[in-house]
Amino acid sequence: MKESTEDSVELQGLSIPGLELVLEFINTSKVQVVNETLEDLIETASFLQVTSILKLLTSEIRLDNCVELYNLSGIYGTHDLHSSCLKYMSCYYHPILRRPEFSRLPSAVRDQVREMRMKGSATLVAIGDFTCLSLDVPDQDQPWSMLRYGEAEQRWKPLSNHLPPDMVNVRGYGSTVLDNYLFIGGGYRMTSQEISAVHCYNPCRNEWSHVAPLNQKRSNFKLLAVQGKLFAVGGQCLGTVECYCPKQDWWTCVSSMPDPLTEFSACECQGFIYVIGGYTARDRNTSVLRYCPTSDSWAVFRSCSVHIRKQQMLSVEDTIYLVGGYTHEPQTGWCRRRPSQTEDVLTVHSYNVTTGEWLQLKENTSKSGLNLTCALHNDGIYMMSRDVSPLTSLEHRVFLKYNIFSDAWEAFRRFPALGQNTLLCSLYLPNVL
Repeated sequence: MKESTEDSVELQGLSIPGLELVLEFINTSKVQVVNETLEDLIETASFLQVTSILKLLTSEIRLDNCVELYNLSGIYGTHDLHSSCLKYMSCYYHPILRRPEFSRLPSAVRDQVREMRMKGSATLVAIGDFTCLSLDVPDQDQPWSMLRYGEAEQRWKPLSNHLPPDMVNVRGYGSTVLDNYLFIGGGYRMTSQEISAVHCYNPCRNEWSHVAPLNQKRSNFKLLAVQGKLFAVGGQCLGTVECYCPKQDWWTCVSSMPDPLTEFSACECQGFIYVIGGYTARDRNTSVLRYCPTSDSWAVFRSCSVHIRKQQMLSVEDTIYLVGGYTHEPQTGWCRRRPSQTEDVLTVHSYNVTTGEWLQLKENTSKSGLNLTCALHNDGIYMMSRDVSPLTSLEHRVFLKYNIFSDAWEAFRRFPALGQNTLLCSLYLPNVL
């Protein structure tokens, strides 16, 4: 090449800061990565094909530079960096939502980042205070706090053992999953002191963090994910409702329920919140209440000819499933099948919000329907007893799945531990966990 015989070579279009940074890296194997010179560095490293710098940048991605790195990687064709930026934004999806530069990305890219959080294996996860009973899992000096269920091998495995200390021995909390983050908030301690703290588990990082606390301390309430936000509905002697926006990391008060309710059930269905059963201060609640987030308004959707309480509620498309709890004085016409006359029986009912049809789907007379935790996972509703001790009777040891497509009970492998204050949920876990 002619340039090899020249004393100096003029490089067209490359910046002095970029050249200085690349030369520094060549001489020292180190480079200073600052936001002000990112484009100079990537442009020069790409032009001169100093791939070691581009590889190093994948470990320098941060919240304050990932969007710019993503844009620059697209301009200069650095595909590995481009992919790493997408993965980083997906892993830190809610924090990146709060960055104004992220909102300026094309909507297709923002959707892709969110959808990437749902990659991995859909996994049943149990959280609580567990003591080993099985030789299938290694013994631990400390009680387990998180277990995951391997469906192929039908075995429970430890996931993590480090719940935040201020979450230990908290009951009556609300929990839900939004954007593949698990949120647990509120509740009360063993001293009966209510709390407002909200914790968030990110399975992409296998770590817990705090988010903004509730405005009101509340327990025995419902925490629901609706249209990309969280709603804390009611509580012990409370009818108030507040909404959490991940983009702002803040709770705001919205319209309260018509009356404060206790022992009620609630879930999201097709973008609305449905509240069923429980008690007002005066009487049984036999109304189906519906909350519209768009108009911030509550309405009586329909009325029930039966009173229910303490059910677990989940939804699939336009059908709400009610699991366990108490059913009081059923009347003809409420269910197509005859409801059980025994209150403490595990039952599954359904309510179609489009047609208004109520059905009793399944009943298990040998199991209790009280004090359950449930999760919708793949093709069924998984149910477990919240508290199992050595003295717990068989009817209160529930480890069942209701298959919503075959309308059948299915057993899944019993827990390898005694558990207290158990929560069941479904999360997408990275394959490396």
